Amino acid sequence: MTSVDFGQVLTAMVTPFTAEGAVNYAVTEALADYLVSHGTDTVVVCGTTGESPTLTWEEEYELFQVVQKAVGNRGKVMAGTGSNSTHEAIAATEKAAKLGLDGSLQVVPYYSKPPQAGLYQHFSAIAQASPDLPMMLYNIPGRTGRNLETETVAKLAQIDNIVAIKEASGDLDQVSEIRATTPSNFGIYSGDDSLTLPLLAVGGTGVVSIASHLVGDELQQMITDFKEGQLEKAQQTHLKLFPLFRALFLSTNPIPVKTALRLKGWNVGALRSPLSELTPDLETQLKDVLTKLSLL
Repeated sequence: MTSVDFGQVLTAMVTPFTAEGAVNYAVTEALADYLVSHGTDTVVVCGTTGESPTLTWEEEYELFQVVQKAVGNRGKVMAGTGSNSTHEAIAATEKAAKLGLDGSLQVVPYYSKPPQAGLYQHFSAIAQASPDLPMMLYNIPGRTGRNLETETVAKLAQIDNIVAIKEASGDLDQVSEIRATTPSNFGIYSGDDSLTLPLLAVGGTGVVSIASHLVGDELQQMITDFKEGQLEKAQQTHLKLFPLFRALFLSTNPIPVKTALRLKGWNVGALRSPLSELTPDLETQLKDVLTKLSLL
């Protein structure tokens, strides 16, 4: 497989909306610029945190271009082009490839619950259709209803442009098995901020983060400290930020992080239905955590 460096901190960016519910491309541009100036190596556009299930393909294509322009040569841009339809995922990924983006994020097909053979066929077909675009697999069985098993990951890692995985199964045993059965340059990224440090300890690369909207520089430093052997410093940062990691899952992602960004003055707008706003009591809990960390 090809060696591709997406960095240590990838931010799964929210999608800002206007008061009328349209995509707010101006705020998107400003937020992407902010992220790459504050610890983000790669901006992931139109993933789960970006409310991709409620975006049209036309909106996503425009978002790719807006973020690409904002980031420039200061970071990389990864397009969330996954789908539970192989045909749709191929078409979206081909469009991203033509834009010259740096990679695609491919979620395990949801709802259909395909067998492992079907998952292999799905991802390999997308990779084959856009052979020059590096691909990151995305395993999140809590949302998709199907786990991408280690044996399948190892087989997919043999394909030249499948270069990494975002592991959000919460299973460190599985991460260890993936590390043991894939090439050393195959990237393994935590899909949960709270598991970044433990995942690094079993051979992980970094994190696809939500918290990096708020503490990107600190996450970048934590990972660097770990890799440089400053384990106590890395642990201190993890424990300091752990309440934030938990608070950002007081409700379904991205409800808490969008609320936090609004509290900090970012005009990211509301959430698209069927997601709903954070309840007042949970917002109070979130504010308390942000205040204690001097983020408000």
